Amino acid sequence: MTSKAEKEAFVWIWLPNETEPVVAGRLEADNGNIMFNYGKSYLNRVSNSKPAIAIYEPELPLKAGLLPLPEGLTMPGCIRDAAPDAWGRRVIINKKLGLKGANTDTAELDELTYLLESGSDRIGALDFQRSPTEYVPRSVNNVTMEELIESAKRVEEGVPLTPELDQALFHGSAIGGARPKALIQDRGKKYVAKFSSSTDLYNVVKAEFIAMRLAELAGLNVAPVKLVRAANKDVLLIERFDRVPKGDKWARKAMVSALTLFCLYDMMARYASYETLAEIIRHRFTKPKGTLKELFSRLIFNILCGNTDDHARNHAAFWDGKALTLTPAYDICPQGRTGNEASQAMLISGDNNLSQLKTCLQTANSYLLSEEEAQEIFGHLTAVIEQHWDFVCEEAELNEVDKNFLWRRQFLNPFSIE
Repeated sequence: MTSKAEKEAFVWIWLPNETEPVVAGRLEADNGNIMFNYGKSYLNRVSNSKPAIAIYEPELPLKAGLLPLPEGLTMPGCIRDAAPDAWGRRVIINKKLGLKGANTDTAELDELTYLLESGSDRIGALDFQRSPTEYVPRSVNNVTMEELIESAKRVEEGVPLTPELDQALFHGSAIGGARPKALIQDRGKKYVAKFSSSTDLYNVVKAEFIAMRLAELAGLNVAPVKLVRAANKDVLLIERFDRVPKGDKWARKAMVSALTLFCLYDMMARYASYETLAEIIRHRFTKPKGTLKELFSRLIFNILCGNTDDHARNHAAFWDGKALTLTPAYDICPQGRTGNEASQAMLISGDNNLSQLKTCLQTANSYLLSEEEAQEIFGHLTAVIEQHWDFVCEEAELNEVDKNFLWRRQFLNPFSIE
């Protein structure tokens, strides 16, 4: 049963360019659904000409009263975007219940508990509190990379965390995704740190570094990355783009996932489509023409580097209260592949998601591109991968076994360019 304290949570938001949050409204658990309504103090900001934005419009418009859920959803998508995914839920279950291991049922805890128990430095501009008047961040002091690696290893192995390691990993419990990761701050920058997993069949951390660096060299808008070593393990650091330093504090940038843009929930993610995202960009995004070319280029690059994990939570947009802007790419990771044939996580053209250039060419007009322009993008990205492959592999200090494993299997697989 859900305790009384877990029947409700208060949503706090960092408004654009602000370094302190204000309370926006209240979440209430109701028969398996989580409903939201704005607080009077927040709505009064609008009437008093103070800064206030909808958490995400059209899903949660600035209106009084309990707001209806989009059809099929059990909680607002923009709220679910701020909740932990598989990895963070395992950390919280470990912390709360002492249940260990990858097979732990994440339904052991309810959604409000996950929101209230995860770290406060979560992606985007929201946090969740039990109080509507006092904001108390759930965070820990900066910890060493070695402590974080040891924490992740113990959670994977199903070993109880010590109190120190518990705190070390807790800070990153609100991040999305299924792989071990944490949040760190170093020399005035914030990073998502990704660690290797005990189940990795090849060096996944270095493979993602290589893909992100090649994407950057190809001119795509991607988050800066760097590789470091700690406890004799490789760690990928991805610079956060949802934080802006302001003196000794940080402003936060609001974000929503493509899954929320689609009004879909996780179990319906298979219906997510690049064509639909392109249509949303045409109507609701800033600089739509350039953004469409960027999205098409990311799609092509995903195919060329073997990133088939391009699901709708791995695409996101900044939200400023009026318009959407595509965020930098942040999760371009080549996936394991047994044969040549592969398919993308999102549909590409109609019901077709085969990881092939010809699939993309069928829908180039959705991105306001001619077939010739689409071919040119493909040629450019292919040339960059071929030209810089050896250099970036040396930069990553990738061994020859992994290099041979990735080349022409994940990167530039013949199936993709038939």
